[in-house]
Amino acid sequence: MNERDFLAERFEEHRTHLKAVAYRMLGSLAEADDAVQEAWLRLARSDAERIGNLGGWLTTVVGRVCLDMLRSRTQRRETSLEARMPDPIVSGASADPEQEALIADSVGLALLVVLESLTPPERLAFVLHDMFGMPFEEIAPVIDRTPVAARKLASRARRRVRGEAPAPDPDPVAQRRAVEAFLSAAHDGDFDALVAVLDPDVVLRADGGKALPGGVKVVRGSAKVAAQAATFHRMATLATSRHALVNGAAGLVNTVDGRLYSVMSFAVTGDRITAIDILSDPERLADLDLTGLEG
Repeated sequence: MNERDFLAERFEEHRTHLKAVAYRMLGSLAEADDAVQEAWLRLARSDAERIGNLGGWLTTVVGRVCLDMLRSRTQRRETSLEARMPDPIVSGASADPEQEALIADSVGLALLVVLESLTPPERLAFVLHDMFGMPFEEIAPVIDRTPVAARKLASRARRRVRGEAPAPDPDPVAQRRAVEAFLSAAHDGDFDALVAVLDPDVVLRADGGKALPGGVKVVRGSAKVAAQAATFHRMATLATSRHALVNGAAGLVNTVDGRLYSVMSFAVTGDRITAIDILSDPERLADLDLTGLEG
C-alpha cells in the first residue's frame, strides 16, 4: 500500500463523522458530501505526517468549509429557512450506520430548521461544542473569535434552540400514536380531533419548491394548522400514507398512484404534535433515498 492509499484509508475512517458534522452545519446532504470531499482534497495537499490528531484536524477543516458555504449563502441573500427546508433522512424501522450517525442526538427536521436561523458562527459553535464536544479553545480559531466569545455564541444558540425546538418525546410508540391520531382526524376531516392532537403553539412548515412562491410556507397555532390540514384531507382520499422514520422521528411517506407525493415529519412532545414539516418539492423528492423502506 502506497502512502496516498494509506492516507485515503485513514480518511475513510472519519468520513461518517465528518458527514454528520457537515449535515448539521448545512442541512443539505449534497453540500455535506461536497464539504467532506473538500476536506479530503485539503488533506491530500497537506503534510499529513505533521498532523497529530487527524480526526480533530479534519473536523476543524470541515467546520471551516461549512462556515464558508454558509457565509456564501448569506452573501447571495439566500435565507435558508425561507429558501428551502433541510434535507430529510427517511428510513424504515431502523437506519443504517451512516444514517444513524447523521440523525444521532435527536437531529430532527424541527431542530435543523432552528439551526438554519442562527448566524454561521453561532451554528458552528453550537454544532461543534454541543453536538460533538469540541472544546471552545479549538472552535475559536475557526471563527476568528476568542474562546470566551465562542462560548457566548454557543450559549446564545442554545437558548434559541431550547426556545424554538423543544426536546421531542423519545418514545417511538407515543410518537406514532400521535401521528396516527393526526392521520385519522385529517382523513375524516375532523377539525376538533385535529386541534386535540396538536400543541397550541404547533408550527407547520411546507416546502413545495418552485411550485410554492416565497419559499417555505409557515403556519403557526393549532387552529390554523388544523384548518391547513384540510388540504391534506383532500389528498388523503387519493394518497397512500406509509409510516416511516424521518430523521429518526415519526413520519409519513405519502404516494399517489405509486408516485411519491410528500414526506412529512412530526415532532411530538407530551402526546401533542409540536411541529410538522412537509416536503412536497418534486425535484427534491426525486433525489431522496428511500431504499430503507423497501419491504
